[in-house]
Amino acid sequence: MSAEATNPATPGPVVSSAQAASGPLTPTVPRRKARPRIDLRRLGRAALLGPAARDRLPDAIGHVAEAHRAHHPDADLEPLRRAYVLAESSHRGQMRKSGEPYITHPLAVTLILAELGAETTTLTASLLHDTVEDTDVTLDQVREQFGEEVRFLVDGVTKLEKVDYGAAAEPETFRKMLVATGNDVRVMSIKLADRLHNMRTLGVMRPEKQARIAKVTRDVLIPLAERLGVQALKTELEDLVFAILLPEEYQHTRELIVDNASRSDDPLAETADEMRTVLRDADIQAEVLIRPRHFVSVHRVARKRGRLRGADFGRLLVLVNEDADCYGVLGELHTCMTPVVSEFKDFIAVPKFNLYQSLHTALAREDGQVTEVLIRTHQMHQVAEAGVIALGNPYAPPSEEQAAADGERVDPTRPGWLSRLLDWQEAAPDPDTFWSTLREDLAQDREITVFRPDGGTLGLPEGATCVDAAYAQYGEDAHACIGARVNGRLATLSTVLRDGDTVQLLMGQDPASEPSREWLEHAHTPGARIAIQRWLATHPASAAAQEEAPAPSLQASEAAFRSAGEGLSPRPAADRPAAAHAGEPGPAVPSVDRPAAAEAVVDQPGASVRLAGCCTPVPPDEVTGFAVRGGAVTVHRVECAAVARMKSAGRAEVGVRWGDTTACRVTLVAESFGRPHLLADLTEAMALEGAEIVSATVEPPSEQRVRHTYTVELPDAAHLPALMRAMRNVPGVYDVGRAQPQTPGA
Repeated sequence: MSAEATNPATPGPVVSSAQAASGPLTPTVPRRKARPRIDLRRLGRAALLGPAARDRLPDAIGHVAEAHRAHHPDADLEPLRRAYVLAESSHRGQMRKSGEPYITHPLAVTLILAELGAETTTLTASLLHDTVEDTDVTLDQVREQFGEEVRFLVDGVTKLEKVDYGAAAEPETFRKMLVATGNDVRVMSIKLADRLHNMRTLGVMRPEKQARIAKVTRDVLIPLAERLGVQALKTELEDLVFAILLPEEYQHTRELIVDNASRSDDPLAETADEMRTVLRDADIQAEVLIRPRHFVSVHRVARKRGRLRGADFGRLLVLVNEDADCYGVLGELHTCMTPVVSEFKDFIAVPKFNLYQSLHTALAREDGQVTEVLIRTHQMHQVAEAGVIALGNPYAPPSEEQAAADGERVDPTRPGWLSRLLDWQEAAPDPDTFWSTLREDLAQDREITVFRPDGGTLGLPEGATCVDAAYAQYGEDAHACIGARVNGRLATLSTVLRDGDTVQLLMGQDPASEPSREWLEHAHTPGARIAIQRWLATHPASAAAQEEAPAPSLQASEAAFRSAGEGLSPRPAADRPAAAHAGEPGPAVPSVDRPAAAEAVVDQPGASVRLAGCCTPVPPDEVTGFAVRGGAVTVHRVECAAVARMKSAGRAEVGVRWGDTTACRVTLVAESFGRPHLLADLTEAMALEGAEIVSATVEPPSEQRVRHTYTVELPDAAHLPALMRAMRNVPGVYDVGRAQPQTPGA
């Protein structure tokens, strides 16, 4: 199906009325293989004559039967005959705005689906898809005559009445249709074919109505066609929308295609001939075809590359019989011709989320032109064109041949994007929110896959963050998420995920945890945004406190340290005091019988020794010393930035070694997520290891991450590794290390 082939019965091209008299919409490109198109005027005459004899197939559905048998040679045509008889008698006397009998519309829709390989049940429902909506036929009658499957499909595409729903009729109809699609994807197949035929015949409508319908098609139905993999419908819908909404750009693109078609040289044909020779010499059976780009594709390439050359107007398609042959073709082309390696993509090993499989590469010609090449099997090509329609009835047990070919393919009956859409639509509070959110969701037309630590996967739109991953995995329980690790490294919740990342979500233990309003800035999926907005709407006091309060401080108090292990914790955000300055020291904890600090011996008789506070050296650190005023020697770790600074100033080093005393004082820095009871748990763990806290500083949290600095005394420096391990084992603490001295100028 190509956009340039217009309905011969329509008054003019499918564009604005100002162009209606300008002649054929699209030039006849000699290389483009035209598809046979149903003659609606002939069908109209056949329909007016009424149904044929009881057991004879009506002439009006001859095209449908022929196209159906081409894909399903053994198909039973009796359901189609009975469906046509009911549809024709029900619609008899009704006319379309273009002047044809109304029955020509369900016939055309059914032919579109038959050409794509739809099975008999889908075609039967397609013939009946407007009967319940526009005639006296009821769903019960459809069930009695054709079964529950057909009844469900017909109901799924039947619009809701404006009398009952008012302005909400359109969004609620789409919501109903999407819910039905969640149970049977064939519902959306019928709707897409229905919209395609309506778009082909849209020229009889007022320009403003054409534009309104075209915008809904662009924002909702074209993305749905892409996600279901029905490229044949998607590309023609894109061209028809392009002609209506951007008539000037469409006309310019049309002229570019006409000019290219009139050229004597054809680089695509030349490259195709060269490829056929290469593959023939390699004894690989393959069919090499030229695939002209559709109008929107040419327009996009022109905007990207500027001036177009002959090879930019199409791509070459290589069709083979077996998967292994695809890689054989690729190897021969890359060996015997000049590949553009950066353009290679393998969608066979890693199919797209819409079932698409193919190898993509590009070949450079001597004149500098680059030809894009697609390599796939015949079965892959059928799925690439027709998507879920090519799979037949996805609910029927697969044949042995299908099971062997598609055994590892993801179940198409409920793709991940559709499951997510069905989940968030339930939470949409009103039709307007659903309608706007649906358009935003469908605008995200690329999907990534990220992995969970347990080996499971999450499908997310491109640009999704850890916030989106949390709500995709845990739903509203994600309110308790406190952070994430991406590919083993700690990451903030605002981190943008990439395809193939491994994401471990870190969850808090408090069931009363609340999301932050800031998360909305990093939530890109409708499910995450609606869940956060719903929580904020149902907790206005907490939401207001988040807006009005300054950044909360988790500065430790003396009582918190003294009450370690008693369950003390930072108060909820709404109850916390105003923030202290970052880095402001907490109060020193009084101590009795404090052990002596580690003893260092210097090679300077009579000099007193001080352990530097900037790097807090402890045995067995490698240390050095520098003389300071008053005859004292300050001891630093050799990697301390102050050592480099004093050396550059010409200060002489003093030899230092550790004495026999094992007690030490050391400064540790802990990085954690903010959570209730964290300070109590952490200080209790330190106390159990024999550490005595001398001073502590807890900086205000940033993106729920908190930095703690503790100076502690240990009776034996050998206990330091055990202390640090115990601190890391506290839930919410993800890193503990020695305090690193600031670099010069920092």
